[in-house]
Amino acid sequence: MIRIRSLAVAGAAVLSCAVHAQDAATVPDDTNWPSYNHNVNGQRWTALTQINSDNAAQLGEVCRLQVDDSGSFHTSILEIDGTLYFTTPTDTLAVDATNCKVRWRHHYEAEDPGGKPLHVNRGVAYSNGRLYRGTVDSRFLAIDATTGKTLWQYQVGDPHGGEFFSAAPQVYQGIVYTSAAGGDWGIRGRILALDAATGRLLWKFHTIPRGDEPGADSWKEADSARFGGGGSWSTYTLDVAEGELFVPVGNPAPDLLPDLRPGENLYTNSLVVLDALTGKVKWYYQLLSNDGQDLDLGAAPMLYHDSEGNAMVAVGSKDGYVYGINRETHERAFKTAVTTIKNAGVKPTREGIEICPGPLGGVEWNGPAMDHNNKAIVVGAVDWCSTLAADEGFTYKPGEFAFGGTFKMADQSRGWVVSLDADLGAVRWKHETVGPMVSAITPTAGNVIFAGDMKGTFFVLDSRDGRRLYETPVAGAMAGGVITYMRAGKQYVAAVAGNVSRLTFGVTGSPTLHIFALGAHNAPPATRPVASAAEAGPADATAGARTFATICAACHGGSGEGGVGPALTGLASRMDLARTIEWIKNPSAKMPKLYPAPLNEQAVLNVATYVQGL
Repeated sequence: MIRIRSLAVAGAAVLSCAVHAQDAATVPDDTNWPSYNHNVNGQRWTALTQINSDNAAQLGEVCRLQVDDSGSFHTSILEIDGTLYFTTPTDTLAVDATNCKVRWRHHYEAEDPGGKPLHVNRGVAYSNGRLYRGTVDSRFLAIDATTGKTLWQYQVGDPHGGEFFSAAPQVYQGIVYTSAAGGDWGIRGRILALDAATGRLLWKFHTIPRGDEPGADSWKEADSARFGGGGSWSTYTLDVAEGELFVPVGNPAPDLLPDLRPGENLYTNSLVVLDALTGKVKWYYQLLSNDGQDLDLGAAPMLYHDSEGNAMVAVGSKDGYVYGINRETHERAFKTAVTTIKNAGVKPTREGIEICPGPLGGVEWNGPAMDHNNKAIVVGAVDWCSTLAADEGFTYKPGEFAFGGTFKMADQSRGWVVSLDADLGAVRWKHETVGPMVSAITPTAGNVIFAGDMKGTFFVLDSRDGRRLYETPVAGAMAGGVITYMRAGKQYVAAVAGNVSRLTFGVTGSPTLHIFALGAHNAPPATRPVASAAEAGPADATAGARTFATICAACHGGSGEGGVGPALTGLASRMDLARTIEWIKNPSAKMPKLYPAPLNEQAVLNVATYVQGL
């Protein structure tokens, strides 16, 4: 752990600001964090002040809990009455919010493991004692929040066509909302509204309109809409007063071949506002039409009012901009770059073009937050350029990546936390991070911002100027939730770390929950048993397939067809088993180093044997 301020200064701060504008004799009320972005308006703001800009350097780790050996860990965190709820791609956990003790763990065994989408999940929704989540094989289920028992479970999509349900759902008036992810596989995206009590389908909205659906004429080549993409894969925002559901919609497919799908390609790369009860479009704002660079809108929008009382929505996109849109006029008030921009809107060529921020850059799945103290929008962004090369031809194959080309990420990447004037969108300050910024951003009334980067550092910033007040290494890359709450008079911060996925090149770790509080001392970590480093036995290609799906498919494709990483089909003709093993153990800088942990000798042999057969 690194403490930024001196103990003398910090000690004085503790004396003067122990409860920061609260009566020291008053025990603050317990609080909850009931939704992905705290409130359904997406602001992530909290009025807590016990941890503040004067004492943040006194943070320490209360406890940690390793929840898996490896894999993606994008989950948000909910806190309900002292219990934290979060997910892995297959499991849902309930953990004590003060000591990391597991209360229950629900495991979902895929009913249809034959599909090959991404193994990722971004969390649960909570309502009336129930949790709701999607799965990698296109199921959706309700879980009892007290016992962890499944209440109902239904199939809602086609995993063999590339669909998966990774978004954290949202709940409103007995309706639970979810959506199909998998735009890069050429699905036809849609939003689903289910009865929260029974799981019965109430309505659905296609993000790729066809036939007589509004917007269908924006696909000038009507047949291309069959595999048009438009997945929605993070979460949604609600205006409960107006009964409006704000949905972020991703890129069209094939990603890099816009000429194959002429037109505006509605509703891809769009903020779509639906009537929450009926699913009818109320209005929309398209950030990019006929996108050819895979710059989808992935993060949930954030609702707020500017200083003149105008109803606004802030949207952060993978195109590297934050947009401010008036919710009454539907006109853009500002558009501000928060990372490097190069060759925006240029079509990929066969020879390749460099674009910035690139398909893995810009604002990813955790979007803008509201800093009420400073009347600012705060957002994290990824600064990572890429070279895009278009294919000469394209054939749609259900269940395989539909990129229509390749992209090669630049050797260097970094991140930003940016504070913007909420009225004008002007940049107030920028804080650079060594690793890409993907984690949630959480501002508080204590003039602090909690966040973490993909190089495995949890940190606290002063929300007034972006100065770093505290930092400490965690279990690995941070790509998910960072929340704060009160329990029994103490403010805690919970965060997840240890993600291994396509944004973690050069950084590995094991999915782990961390809890912090003032004055805590780094607790001995609660971890799962470390895999044995003993010599490998006979190769197990079936086990290797499971490892590949969990860790490798995000980059190399579910069938090894290639994506961010190179294609592995026909690998045996280019590289024998021994060289494949060596390649996995000692990869290039663009591939995570997974050996000797979390992959041991046996796991490396298993996955090498599997990819040799692709």
